[in-house]
This record gives sequence, structure tokens and C-alpha cells, in this order.
Amino acid sequence: MAFDGSFSATLSPTGSEAFGSHVLSSSISSLVSSTNPRVAPSQISKTYRQASQLFLTRRLPEALSTLLPLITPSTEGDDVNGLTEPAPVVRASRATRIKVWSLYLTILNAILELDPEEGKDAFGTQEWRTLCQKVRSGDVWEEVVQFGYHGVEGDVDSDVVINLATLLLSHARSQIVNQKRLENYLAASNTPNLDISRQLEAARSYRPSSRSGRSASKGAASGADTPRDLNARVKILELYTLHVLLRNNEWDYAREFISVSSVLDEERREAFLQALQSLQEEQQAVQQREREEQQRQEDYLRKDIEDAGRLRAENEAREHRRLEEERVKREASEVDYGIEQSPHPPSTSKARSSRNNSALSRQSQSASSTPKAKKSLAPLSLGARAAIIIANLRNVIEQIGSSLRTNPMLLMRLVAFVVSIILVFSRRDLREPIRRILRSGWKKVKQTAGMGVKVTYI
Repeated sequence: MAFDGSFSATLSPTGSEAFGSHVLSSSISSLVSSTNPRVAPSQISKTYRQASQLFLTRRLPEALSTLLPLITPSTEGDDVNGLTEPAPVVRASRATRIKVWSLYLTILNAILELDPEEGKDAFGTQEWRTLCQKVRSGDVWEEVVQFGYHGVEGDVDSDVVINLATLLLSHARSQIVNQKRLENYLAASNTPNLDISRQLEAARSYRPSSRSGRSASKGAASGADTPRDLNARVKILELYTLHVLLRNNEWDYAREFISVSSVLDEERREAFLQALQSLQEEQQAVQQREREEQQRQEDYLRKDIEDAGRLRAENEAREHRRLEEERVKREASEVDYGIEQSPHPPSTSKARSSRNNSALSRQSQSASSTPKAKKSLAPLSLGARAAIIIANLRNVIEQIGSSLRTNPMLLMRLVAFVVSIILVFSRRDLREPIRRILRSGWKKVKQTAGMGVKVTYI
């Protein structure tokens, strides 16, 4: 591509620069040759295979602990030149380095997919939370850059960048960190690195390639010089424009970035724009369905509220009618029992007095006629006496009923009297004396009745 060509031309030495370049390459070669790596490449490959086997058998804690020594810088101190010893994975070949970091990111993804209880049981509560926080906050990206690539953002292998972006897409709380990291990588990988001290440090760390005769540094692989690099760069652009930017709701910026990208040809650019358009239409359809569903739920809620209000009003009206009917019935019953004065009190009092006078006249007539009947008639039989007793009882009951109608308080007094009798009889200390009194009274009643029968027969 044009940009890559200009980049290559900038780095191509001419004239006096060729001497400086030759001296620089000689110095780098001497530094590399004098370096004694603490971990051999064969040992790195062996450790990687062991961690892979442990991961495939779902032994995640053992796989992570096996792989960590390869990606963690040494803590034994500085070397003779005062530089910090880098992680062993830095000295591995590009393919091995990509495999190690990809396995590390895959293990982290599997850890975050565990259930909270399962993760705490496997790693411990604090360790599991630390691993989850490192991924969700995006700190894992900085860890990879610092431990594996000397802090140079543009030197990160494209395959590792793809895995990092995918991991953050799956588990990060926000895609802002992911967007910023991808933008830094895209900007750094397209810019030549002129920091000689950093190149010297990187040259000491990276192992030279035996096939190409040049360093396996990321300087040449950061662009799109080969079809593999081009495909990786297109994949990174796809993640950035069609996933990360859309998660941050930057549709216009994604469309503009695709339109001006120099990596994409016309066919890929058209495919990206069509995919972006289809994703935007799909999101709009989803948002429309969500709005319709929310409106439907609001309508249902409003309808339920209206139905509840109408039902409450009906219940209140029904209760009001019932109370009104009870009040009318109570007023009518109070008028019938004479508790309240009627519109014509003289007539009701006259009627009541006439009924009482008629009852008294009947009683006096029956009382006056009784001696005459005794004198003129023969002694009454047992059936006649029973009929007279029943008649008297009926008269007493009618009088009690009329008195209760005229004065309902008598009924309450009667009920109170009965209740008091029941309470008295319920006490054990009073039950026996009352029983003796009743027995003696009953004997006296029988004696009196016997004397009355003798007198009647006489």
C-alpha cells in the first residue's frame, strides 16, 4: 500500500545514513549475541504445551499458574546494564509469543465465564475477583503491552490485539477503554518508531529470525505488508468499526472511519458500509420493538389502573346503597316499635291504650265469670284445667310480647338476667347452695300445689 511504501522509504538508509544503520545493526547484533536468556525457547514451548493440556482438561487454576511464569517479568533484579529483566515470552518467536498470549487470554475468558461460586471455589474469593476486575476494567491490555512488548503499543502482534479486543467486547463493563486502546494501536502501528533506545532494548529481548536474517520485532509486522498482516488489520478494523464503536453508539464516526480507511479496498469498504447499515437498521428495529413493548406495558398498566378505579367506585356506590337501605330499614323498625315518635302520636297512644283496656276487660270478665262457673258448673276435668293453664300462658306470652314491643329494653334486661344466671351457675362454689335452695323451693311448690288440688276437689 502507499502508506506502507512511504514508511519503508523513510526507513531505507541512503548515503551517510547507511553507515549509521550498519553501526546500529552491528551494535544490536552484539547485544543480542551477548545476552544469555534465562529461559530457553524449548522450555517456553514445553511450558506452553503443559498449560494447553491443563486448559483442555478444564484445570484452569493449574493452567494459569503454569503459564504465568512465561508472561511475568523476572523479579530477581536488574541485569548488568541496569535494565529490568523482561518476561521470558519476549524472547520467544513470533508464533510462540502469539500462542502464549492467546492461551493466556483464552484462560482468562474461561475464568470469567465460570459461575461466581465455582470461580471462588477454584481460585479463592480474592484471586477470582482480581482476575475478573483485571479483564472488566481493561487492565489486561496494559499488562500485555508492558510485560510482552516493552510498553510499545504498536509492537503488539495483530493476533494478540484481536484476542484482546474480543475479550473486552465479551466481558468489559464499558467499551470506552477498548476503543481507546484500538485507536492507540492503529495510530502507533502506522507510525515509524524512531526511539533508538527502545529499539536497542527490543533487540536485546527479541530473538533474531534465522530465515529472514532480521529481527523478529514487530516493526515490520505492524502494518499490512503481507496478506496475513492485511487480513489481521482488516479483522481489527472490523472489530473496531462494526463492534466497539457501535457499542459506544458512534455510528457516524464508524461510517466516516470506514470511508477514509486506506487499508480497505472498494469491495471491502462497500461490504463494511452495508454491514454497518444493516446493523443500524437492526438496532433501530430492536429499539422500535422495545418502544412498542414499553408502550404496550404502559397501556396495560393504565388500563389496569382505570379498571381498579372503576371497580373501587362501583364498590363504594354499592356500599353506600347498602348503608342507605339499612338506615331506612332501621328507621322503619324504630317507628314500628315506638322508639321514635310518629307524625300522629295521639292516635298511636289512643290505639295502644285501647288495646290495653280491651286486654284488661277480658281479664276482668274472665275473673268475674270464674266464680260463677265454679258455683254453677261441676268440677273441671284434667283436660279443662290444662286448657285453662295453656290459655293463661298464652295471655302471659302475649303480654310479654306487647311489653317488649313497647319497651325493647326489657329484652335486654331479660338477656342480662339469663346471662347472670348462667354465670352464677358456672361457679362451683355457688352451684351446691343454689341447688339446695331450688330443691327446697320445689318441695314447697309441690306442697302448695297438693293443697290447692285438695281444696279444688273439696
